[in-house]
Amino acid sequence: MKKIFTILVMVFVVQASFAQDFEPKDYLSKEFHAGRREALRQIMPENSVMAVFAYPTRNFSNDVDYLYHQNPDLYYFTGYKEPDAVLFIFKEPQTDNKGNTYRELFFVQKRDPQQESWNGKRLGVEGVKEKLGISMAFNGSDFKDFPIDFSKFKTIIASPPPVGANGTETNKLNGLVASFIKKTNGAPTNGQWHFKLTGQLREIKTPEEVLMLRKAIEISCEGQNEVMKAAHANMSELEIQGLHEFVHKKYGAENVGYGSIIGAGENGCILHYVTNTKTKVGNSLILMDVGAEYHGYTADVTRTIPANGKFTANEKAIYQIVYDAQEAAFKTLKDGSTFSKAGSAANEVIAEGLFKLGIIKDKKDFKKYYTHGLGHHIGLDVHDRANSNTLKTNMVMTIEPGIYIAPNSDCDQKWWGIAVRIEDDLLITPDGYELLSAFAPRSIADVEKKMAMKSALDDFTLPPLKSGKTPK
Repeated sequence: MKKIFTILVMVFVVQASFAQDFEPKDYLSKEFHAGRREALRQIMPENSVMAVFAYPTRNFSNDVDYLYHQNPDLYYFTGYKEPDAVLFIFKEPQTDNKGNTYRELFFVQKRDPQQESWNGKRLGVEGVKEKLGISMAFNGSDFKDFPIDFSKFKTIIASPPPVGANGTETNKLNGLVASFIKKTNGAPTNGQWHFKLTGQLREIKTPEEVLMLRKAIEISCEGQNEVMKAAHANMSELEIQGLHEFVHKKYGAENVGYGSIIGAGENGCILHYVTNTKTKVGNSLILMDVGAEYHGYTADVTRTIPANGKFTANEKAIYQIVYDAQEAAFKTLKDGSTFSKAGSAANEVIAEGLFKLGIIKDKKDFKKYYTHGLGHHIGLDVHDRANSNTLKTNMVMTIEPGIYIAPNSDCDQKWWGIAVRIEDDLLITPDGYELLSAFAPRSIADVEKKMAMKSALDDFTLPPLKSGKTPK
C-alpha cells in the first residue's frame, strides 16, 4: 500500500511540474509585492505591527467547498493564493533570539502530498521563499511557538480576524487566529488603521496593476461585444450569462469579479439581480453588468441593449438621458477634482431629463428612478478600497449612471419595465481621464450597429436535450 501511495505522489509531482510550463507568465512579480510591503511600512505608525490573515475556505455542500478566493490584502502584499496563512509586517526591524533581524514573517500551510493529490499543489515554505521572495516563511503550525512579544508594540494593526458563524475560529484556519489571540493576550487590535493604510495604498494603482486592469476590462468588453452580436429574443438570461463568461474564459480570465447581472425587462430594475432565471428575454432591454477577473483584478462594465437589435422610441429616450449623464460626469474627471462633483453633474442631467419626459413632476424626485451612487473604485475588489473623495492620478474607477422604472411606478405605464445602466471603467490622469472600456460601444447608434454584426458565437449551437427519453 505504501508503495502504491508513493507512486501516486510521484506521478502527481511530475504532472504538476509539467503543468507549470503552461501557466500564465504575466502574474504580478515578487518585486511588485515586496514593493507594496515596503510602501506599507513607510506609512505605518511608529512601533507597530500589522497582521493580515488569509481568508478561510467556505463550505458549498457536504464535502465540497466554494472555489477559494484569497483575501485581496494578503494577495496584494504577497501574491499568495492559498488558505491557512497569516502575514506579519513590522514597522521597525525585529531581532530573534539568535540575533537575526527581520521585518516580516509569513506563516503558510504545510506541504502535504496526500492533500495535494486531492486539492492541488501547495507552495509550502520553500515555494514561498523561491517564488514569492519572502525569506522569513514558516509552516503555519510553527506560529503558536514562535517567539513574538506583541506586548512591546504600541499599535497592533489587524482587520477583524476571520471567524465562524458562532464567533469561534473556523477549523479551516488551523489555529492561526486562536494563536494570535493568545499571543496578543487580549491586547486591542486596530482595524481602522488597517483600512486606512490599505485604502491609502490601494486607491492609487501602480503601472503593474493598471496593466492587469486593462486586460480584465478589455476581456469584459469583448464579452459585451460578442453578446451584442449574438443576442436574440429567444435567448434566456442564463444563456447570455454563459456567453459572457465563455468569452472571459477564452481570453484567460479565471473568474468573474462578482455575480453576473443579466436583467431582461423589469429584472433590470433589480440592482443586484443575479439569479438570471428568465427563460426568454423577449423584445425587452437586457441590462448586462458583467466583469471579468484577471489575476485577481476585476473589471466592472455594464451595457444595456435591445434584444431584437433596435431600441424603441421610449427606450431611446431613457437611454439617451443616461448616456448624457455619463458624458456630463466624464467632463469633470481629472486629478484634483472630486467624485462628488461628477455625481452632481450626472444627477442634474437625469433630473432634467426625467422632468422633461413627465416621469417626475419635481426634479428633486429623480432619486425615485436613480437609486444608487455614480460609481466606485475598482481593483482587487470590484468595490475597491479607497480613502479619498478627491480624484488622483492613477485611480481607476467606474462611472455608472442609471434609470430604473419598475412596474407600477408613479408615472405613465408606457415607461414601466425600462431599465438602463451604462457603466464604464476609467483611469484618472493629470489632465482628465482615459476611458479603458472604450472597446465596447456606448451610444445608441453604435450599439445597434454592433448588434447587426455577425458573432463568432452564432454557429455555437447544441442539440436539444432528451431527458427522460431512452437513446436509440
